[in-house]
Amino acid sequence: VQLQACGGGLVQAGGSLRLSCVASGPTSGSYTMGWFRQAPGKEREFVSSISWRGIPSYKADVVKGRFTISRDNDKNTVYLQMNSLKPEDTAVYYCAYRTGREYDYWGQGTQVTVSS
Repeated sequence: VQLQACGGGLVQAGGSLRLSCVASGPTSGSYTMGWFRQAPGKEREFVSSISWRGIPSYKADVVKGRFTISRDNDKNTVYLQMNSLKPEDTAVYYCAYRTGREYDYWGQGTQVTVSS
């Protein structure tokens, strides 16, 4: 399975970005997709995930109602709509894929930079 993430960029505080991640290759019949991020000097952290059936999960203290995850199973694509961005959201954002408890595949990451 290959994951290709895109949609990152430079945005001012308060702005919005929409990340996309396409899964290709031998994807399973049902899989969960997740978004993680890693800021400079910090560990990678979970942001959000969505099940095959579209049930979302968020890290509340990160998202605080600002991010929305969605997916299009016909396109094998997951999205992360990020609104009200803050400088502390600056990080490399990674999408990931799992069929079990652990994430098996990771995308290459897309840089999000929020200026103050």
